[in-house]
Amino acid sequence: MARSSPLHKRLEGMPLFLVLFLGLSLSMMVPALVAVVQEHFSIARSFFYTSILGTTLGVLVTLARGTRPVLLTGRADLYALLSLFGAFLLLPLLLAVPFSESLPDTRYLNAYAEMVSSFTTTGMSFYEPQRLAAPLHLWRAQVAWMGGFLIWVAAAAVMAPLSLGGFEVTAAGREMGETRIDRFQRAGVIRRMIRGAEQLGLVYVGLTGTLWLLLLVAGDTPLVALIHAMSTLSTSGISPGVGTHVAASGVVGEMAIALFLIFAISRVTFSSDTVTAKIGLHRDPEIRMGAALVLVVPVLLFLRHWIGAFDVKAGEDFAMALSAFWGALFTVLSFLTTTGWESMHWDTAQDWSGLATPGMILMGVAMIGGGVATTAGGVKLLRVYALYLNGRRELDRLVHPSSVSGSGTAGRRIRRHGAFHAWVFFMLFAICLAAAMSLLALFGINFEDATVLAVAALSNTGPLTVHGAVDPIDLSLIDGPAKLVLCAFMILGRLELLAIIALFNPDLWRD
Repeated sequence: MARSSPLHKRLEGMPLFLVLFLGLSLSMMVPALVAVVQEHFSIARSFFYTSILGTTLGVLVTLARGTRPVLLTGRADLYALLSLFGAFLLLPLLLAVPFSESLPDTRYLNAYAEMVSSFTTTGMSFYEPQRLAAPLHLWRAQVAWMGGFLIWVAAAAVMAPLSLGGFEVTAAGREMGETRIDRFQRAGVIRRMIRGAEQLGLVYVGLTGTLWLLLLVAGDTPLVALIHAMSTLSTSGISPGVGTHVAASGVVGEMAIALFLIFAISRVTFSSDTVTAKIGLHRDPEIRMGAALVLVVPVLLFLRHWIGAFDVKAGEDFAMALSAFWGALFTVLSFLTTTGWESMHWDTAQDWSGLATPGMILMGVAMIGGGVATTAGGVKLLRVYALYLNGRRELDRLVHPSSVSGSGTAGRRIRRHGAFHAWVFFMLFAICLAAAMSLLALFGINFEDATVLAVAALSNTGPLTVHGAVDPIDLSLIDGPAKLVLCAFMILGRLELLAIIALFNPDLWRD
């Protein structure tokens, strides 16, 4: 079997951080080859040399470690969580080297911030699109794509055993015997990561390739189609300066992208390797909550513009009305999944009624976010659902104080203990949001821009910097310390504060 091969055994004895370091170093060969084909030879050399140096360094460290295995103690999952935190914090230092070398007139700090933004699937760009050659745009999308796949695999291999990343909502209230970390000692973290990569790798690559072909058929060029496909599956919203609103694929391409954005709503759509994913698609609370938001918010926006259109005697223009509704539907779905694509008909509603659409709506949708254990950021739909259940039950008790809930054992557990954990997370999210706004304001950023930047970083929705404020925010004008603050909160939003707090909990570090 493949799992017992010498390569698998060798990987299982290596630290997670070292495995990720080697994998990312080897992946630099892809943009190097693209740069050679497009005759960007200086860019090709930067990626090729960095790949060789990084791979050589990783191999030397592996040889120096010898065959010493990683100990399978009760703290193995905490070490894996610490490795993930170190990966999002330190690996962009490696990823930024070829990017910085390919742009001689840039600072390394800007390249590091760009790679943190990409690796955390935030998609917040600190460069004008025309400054970057095609291989650099591909590298940004590829880094985000690999970061998204890492989240897919780590969700079941690391977060679920620790009841973090949204899993605390469904795990809350169980007996201690069901949630003890030592239940997972039978399989090491690397083995679980390899198993998850084998199960989900073909799905991830297959979905990306399918969307790429659909966008090609719709009219996009191969590079634009590939970047948009990778950015859709990773929910990074990265584009080579040609967003979906001006792409050649048009509405057909947007429909294809909208179909694949569903995979960021719930893990049930592509896997059944976690507790939250072992239910039917039609019964999944995240699917139902996401569908409600995607339908209700665009309808309210449409009605607002429709009423405004009657004031300017344009309310009977059916074609423009239909285009305006699709623009709202696609854009809301995109920001709910923290991708941040803008429909080509998003501005049609404003032209139709003469009313502007407040960016605050997109910020609120992005803060809610997508599904647990997906590439989407934000608070997560499952936590919103837990609070909804708790609120609905409290309203029922006001009318019928002696009533008994009929939601079953799982529903009662989510409503009681899960809602408590969700509320704690909401409070921590609000505190982090206030802290990010305060720190950004400390470095001279005005209140409105600081709010948009803080929400964009914590929800991992970089395109909010373009669509969240009245005028797009010029990130190139932000000082270095403010960029480091944004990097810190992008990492915080990707791993979530509960996971980072767990690293400082002494009880979890005891064997």
